[in-house]
Amino acid sequence: MSVAILGAGAFGTALACAFGEATLWCRDTAQAEALERARENRARLPGVALPEGVRVTSDIAEVTAGTVLVAIPMQATHGFLRAHAGHLSARVLVACSKGIDLEQLTGPVGVIRAALPDTRAALLTGPSFADDIARGLPTALTLACEDEALGRDLQQQLATPNLRLYRNTDVIGAELGGALKNVIAIAAGMVLGAGLGDSARAALMARGYAEMQRLALDLGAQPETLVGLSGLGDLILTCGSEKSRNFRYGLALGRGESFDPGTTVEGAATARAVARLALARGIDMPITRMVAALIEGYLTLGEARDALLARPLTEE
Repeated sequence: MSVAILGAGAFGTALACAFGEATLWCRDTAQAEALERARENRARLPGVALPEGVRVTSDIAEVTAGTVLVAIPMQATHGFLRAHAGHLSARVLVACSKGIDLEQLTGPVGVIRAALPDTRAALLTGPSFADDIARGLPTALTLACEDEALGRDLQQQLATPNLRLYRNTDVIGAELGGALKNVIAIAAGMVLGAGLGDSARAALMARGYAEMQRLALDLGAQPETLVGLSGLGDLILTCGSEKSRNFRYGLALGRGESFDPGTTVEGAATARAVARLALARGIDMPITRMVAALIEGYLTLGEARDALLARPLTEE
């Protein structure tokens, strides 16, 4: 399999384990040497051995595969691609991050196209935890690609017996489903962390899903995409498990506890980006707006709760 993975975090490492044969690029030499020595990502995926066919490197020049999966945190992706444009141009790049870039106000495929306009881009997204993928547990993901022929080729190349990939040409819908569900997951964690109960979480998820649909449809997404793996499927998973970093972050906020600053929480930056985007387009997204205000310190949890409960009663 001629595949390379950029980023040796939990998800990038998990994909390497699932494929069994790949080049796994790390951001620095020390990380690459530690992975190669232990044959295990002890910091992100302890207890999961790297297959023999996975080659680890920190030298971008050794990333020669025609298909490159970009498993780099969303907010770092644009700068990384621009820095390595000379080496990565004219490849097939498959984005594996979820979020909205704070500067570009686009999803990961949009970021790839802005940084490397001569590449062909696709998106791998959907309800998945890295640990499940790495251990070979059955997982289904969306492979979104506007080029149908390329999407079919990638589906055949990247699918494994336990990693099922469903094609979709609605890249915008798939991007937004994966990005927006993280914001709602933070809010769901806040609700439970504040002791408001499971009924309140269910209500928040339902109203949050309505917000996701409003923005996605306004931006041109297909409604059926939001009902699929990359929308509703990912929302259910992320709002219901402490394996989700976004959900755990929300729990900590709701409890008034600190959260590990070294843990990437894509939904935090996405909430801020989406609040700006929604305001510019005149889209009502009260949950997203409240999450962004809480993260930026403009509101307390009590103020946010009171503001949401004081909204006018309307039809569903």
